Amino acid sequence: MKKYDAVIAGYVCVDLIPAFKKNISVTDVYDVLKPGKLVEIDGLESTLGGVVANTGMAMKKFSKKVFLNGLIGTDFIGKIARESLDKYKLSEGIRTITEKGTAFGLVIAPPGVDRIFLESPGCSELFDVQHINYDAIADSRLFHFGYPPLLQKFYRQKGKQLTELFRKVDAMNVVTSLDFSLPDAESESGNVNWAEVLRQTLPYTDIFVPSLEEALKMVFPYEYARLEASDDAGDMIDKVPLDLIKELGETLVAYGANIVLIKAAHRGLYLWTREVNSVNNKKTVHLQEQQWNHRQLWCNAYHVEEEKVKNASGAGDTSAGAFLAAILDGESPDTAMKFAAIAGRNNLYCNDIYAELNDWETMMAEMNDEPNAVLNVCDLVTSSETEDNS
Repeated sequence: MKKYDAVIAGYVCVDLIPAFKKNISVTDVYDVLKPGKLVEIDGLESTLGGVVANTGMAMKKFSKKVFLNGLIGTDFIGKIARESLDKYKLSEGIRTITEKGTAFGLVIAPPGVDRIFLESPGCSELFDVQHINYDAIADSRLFHFGYPPLLQKFYRQKGKQLTELFRKVDAMNVVTSLDFSLPDAESESGNVNWAEVLRQTLPYTDIFVPSLEEALKMVFPYEYARLEASDDAGDMIDKVPLDLIKELGETLVAYGANIVLIKAAHRGLYLWTREVNSVNNKKTVHLQEQQWNHRQLWCNAYHVEEEKVKNASGAGDTSAGAFLAAILDGESPDTAMKFAAIAGRNNLYCNDIYAELNDWETMMAEMNDEPNAVLNVCDLVTSSETEDNS
């Protein structure tokens, strides 16, 4: 028996979120950010953020034993992080350093418009393989690592440390899982050849769970730039044609990942798999190979009640946490995707992931509730993606 179900390592931060008044009338974010304008808010909320905290808290809420592995500073933001982690008994593997302050994000989210993120990587820029707790990993069933574009040591030298980390953990017979953040085009990480980093790292990666935007920008940067510059209004996710999504997933599997789940917000989830016998050979999970081998599936997004939405930050991390928890339980791909869809939706209704997120049993009841059973999983090869997100 392993001591932990999962070790979650990488980027940890505190999100600072100005609380805009509900009655504010905004048609564009520039209505708020206009120079010289004063906008009164209802205070400032702070929540743990980053893959380590978000996925870690979600998986603990889903009754999994987790060990969090990341860095915080000694500044006041670090104190907020430490108090929150202590509250949920999740600070065991979080190290405090003095060289730099804690990573934080300013989330500018006026009602009715797209959010803007201002991110300071802080001491996460110093996080490297020396900070990885290999003893905890050896005593774990699964290793999940997140946000290389915000972890300077892991993207420099063509991602050398990232590849070395996954090669080492893979050799330890621990299931490996990787998540990403969107590289900032104006930052150092924006100039990294991420496709090459993925080609080097995914052969040692069992599960890869990027967002659609992240995957597209890394693998097909010219397509991403073309769609971003197009005259079409709306969200980037809506601009990506289904054929391009299929090509993207097939490419990531060809790079070497055994299971690829692309998170696409209101468009749902897309899954590609190879043969999963190499995952089962690690003896820490048991997936039914007839169900998992060589699948291409799409699951529509779960219905969102807009009046209940509190906070969209961390929804992708929570969705990934549910997907990983289902894999640890040996669930089918259909069921794993449904758990991921429901968990991502439920995250929208939470300011505090651990305190407010529905547990596993409640999600299972939601999934099995016939009148509300609006989740469908279908074969992506023949799908025309006629989802209903109303």
